[in-house]
Amino acid sequence: MKITVVGAGAVGATCADNIARRELAEEVVLLDIKEGLSEGKGLDMLQASTLLDCDVKITGSSNNYELTANSDVVVITSGIPRKPGMTREDLIGTNANIVKGVTQNILKHSPDAIFVIISNPMDTMTYLALKSSGLPKNRIIGLGGILDSARFKTYLSLALKCSPNDLQGTVIGGHGDTTMIPLTRLATYSGVPVSQFLDAETLQKVAADTMVGGATLTKLIGTSAWYAPGAAGAALVESIVRNQKRVIPCSVYLEGEYGQSDICLGVPVVIGRSGWETIVDFELNADEQAAFSKSADAVRNMNDVLKTLDL
Repeated sequence: MKITVVGAGAVGATCADNIARRELAEEVVLLDIKEGLSEGKGLDMLQASTLLDCDVKITGSSNNYELTANSDVVVITSGIPRKPGMTREDLIGTNANIVKGVTQNILKHSPDAIFVIISNPMDTMTYLALKSSGLPKNRIIGLGGILDSARFKTYLSLALKCSPNDLQGTVIGGHGDTTMIPLTRLATYSGVPVSQFLDAETLQKVAADTMVGGATLTKLIGTSAWYAPGAAGAALVESIVRNQKRVIPCSVYLEGEYGQSDICLGVPVVIGRSGWETIVDFELNADEQAAFSKSADAVRNMNDVLKTLDL
């Protein structure tokens, strides 16, 4: 098994490090356009592996796509990160060209790879990767939902003063501060609805904090977060390479599911060795469906910006 991570910035390097520590592949390739960055971080990880009992070959390269040949899974984190005051949508002009170029270069050497898209704005970049590659829809997966759900569970655990491992919570919709939808109605604590433990006002605050979870971190540290996004990317890769069949909210191409078509948007899907396999219907109520439709409208407007770019 071979996994490539494109983009050796904070998110990409953290993702690659998690993949190596979990020994999800025999070989991990870290690629970046900046001379020396991926080589240095790859070597650092390789040295760390001698202390962690990890037996993984880790190679860093500056833009040499030949080293990525025959990758089974490719994680794309390339692009500029958010700065304070920026939305994910502000990144589209720069990151669209990067993501399209990376996808096409990878396919020259790994035509059978499954792609995991982390670059922002993630739903639009996932849509672009799918449309520009011509790949089957199950082989293009956007990360957002698993990360947003991790943040949702974090805020729930803080409110409940419990272990997040006892919680189930899912966020669907767009991966944006105003487009994601934390499903508080369906969240559970050891199988019991969290509404039995938290009042409506507290649940509303948990949902609001989740929606600005990324922006909160950007404001605090001056750039996009990386620990949770990197770990989320590795967890998604693990479900693919180990064929775990986990139900994970991811941005995937919809063809009528949840009332939407010709769009990549976050919904719960079964993730296995062939990529995403099945979309799971959570049977949204009227309010949740209305919010999902509103989220889709916002993402579709962002997708329309792609038409104005020289791609």
